[in-house]
Amino acid sequence: MEQLLNQNVKDIEISGIRQFFNLVSGKENVVSLTIGQPDFTTPDHIKEATKHAIDQNKTVYTPNAGILKLRQAIADYTQERYQLQYDPNDEIIVTAGASQAIDISLRTILEPGDDVLLPGPVYPGYEPLIRLAGANPVHIDTRNHEFKLTAELIESNLTEKTKCIIMPYPSNPTGVSLSEKELYDISEVIKDQPVFILADEIYSELTYDQEHVSIAQFNHIREQTIVIQGLSKSHSMTGFRIGYVLADRSIRQHMLKVHQYNVSCATSISQYAALEALTAGKHDSDVMRDAYVERRRYVLTRLQSMGVDVVEPEGAFYVFPKIQLENSTSFQLGLRLVDEAGLALVPGDAFSEYGQGYMRLSYAYSQEVLKEGLDRLEAFLNDNNYN
Repeated sequence: MEQLLNQNVKDIEISGIRQFFNLVSGKENVVSLTIGQPDFTTPDHIKEATKHAIDQNKTVYTPNAGILKLRQAIADYTQERYQLQYDPNDEIIVTAGASQAIDISLRTILEPGDDVLLPGPVYPGYEPLIRLAGANPVHIDTRNHEFKLTAELIESNLTEKTKCIIMPYPSNPTGVSLSEKELYDISEVIKDQPVFILADEIYSELTYDQEHVSIAQFNHIREQTIVIQGLSKSHSMTGFRIGYVLADRSIRQHMLKVHQYNVSCATSISQYAALEALTAGKHDSDVMRDAYVERRRYVLTRLQSMGVDVVEPEGAFYVFPKIQLENSTSFQLGLRLVDEAGLALVPGDAFSEYGQGYMRLSYAYSQEVLKEGLDRLEAFLNDNNYN
């Protein structure tokens, strides 16, 4: 029966991140710096709100778009944090994580044959969703631009087939972000084009040297822009599966149809946890961010002392150092690190061909784990006469 399956589904591969994680999982004495999951526990008051929702029997369907109180809290939060104005009644949808928000967005705007521009290297979760919608991912090489998708790069790659540009900043896997000026320049290129912008801003609460700016703040492209957000990274709520999408009502009304037939609604008790997070817990991420700042400084210092070339991340909790050994692909290097050094990093080629020659290191781990991992990396590089 396999030959009868959807060919687009058959052509999709499991994420390179997960492939590598599964490959090394279970190996003894391996320090893993692979997964982008905060090592903080969900704040206690959010867990209590979840328990309270269960005790109050708030375990039934909610409105498709999410409970109105939560949508209002999202509207208030994004206005306060990012100066974005979205009507909770008809411009916000609460989703089952940011991944589902991306999925319903792409399925709403894409048609077979459309092109989607996205930076390379990039998180591997976008390409399968683009292909499932019958569209074509077009990776743009950003390696000579500090991994940033610039206005010039976008303009030179726009064609009549371009339907959407994905802008995932702060970035997974590189940690880089875009300044207000860089975003404005992009908005000027896009404003007269029949093109959507999908702004995945899931790491917006984890920025360090500059405040996060959303491209949706520019009114002349607001109608073209879909913003993806969520609580997994900011409040260490990955398992709650709560995200949300912000979009002009002209887009959102159609996106809601896809969402309705996809999941009906996000999990009710998780929605009440999210309501607590965005009201009483709106500063919960500050403590986590401060810890990531210290970890980032430590990781960068160690890598630079090893002579490893790395672009300084401005957000999220990843670094993407350039580490190449002769006659080894990134995947092969990853295997060698596991076998010879007892260290697991994600091979850069998991993030498109433009990640070849790089490795992703997550610093969403304790200082003790980071030290041990970097000690092992340094010993491995010394043994191989790196630099």
